[in-house]
Amino acid sequence: MKKPKSVDDYISGFPKETQELLEKVRATIKEVAPEAEEVISYSMPGYKLKTMLVWFAGFKNHIGFYPKGSSAIVAFKKELTKYKTSKGAIQFPMDKPMPVALIKKMVKFRVAENIEKK
Repeated sequence: MKKPKSVDDYISGFPKETQELLEKVRATIKEVAPEAEEVISYSMPGYKLKTMLVWFAGFKNHIGFYPKGSSAIVAFKKELTKYKTSKGAIQFPMDKPMPVALIKKMVKFRVAENIEKK
């Protein structure tokens, strides 16, 4: 995949089914943090509110979700038990419903963290 110039450019490089999931994640983030700036960072879509909030990315079998730092992953540890996680990443399988409510909670959590750091 060539380096994307915009989030639309990034998403358009995937198969239709993956595009739909990426758009769902994108819309969820924008709903919770409408004032966040949409950027391409590390060659993937990201959202910035003072500093980075979250990123997301498409893969063959999952959508990667990356809240900046590990605090959101620690805070939502119990809700994330059915997903593969690491210190800074979560994998949402494409063959399961996208956990929109959980994504909303994590984005809200990150917005609150960024505002507190003001």
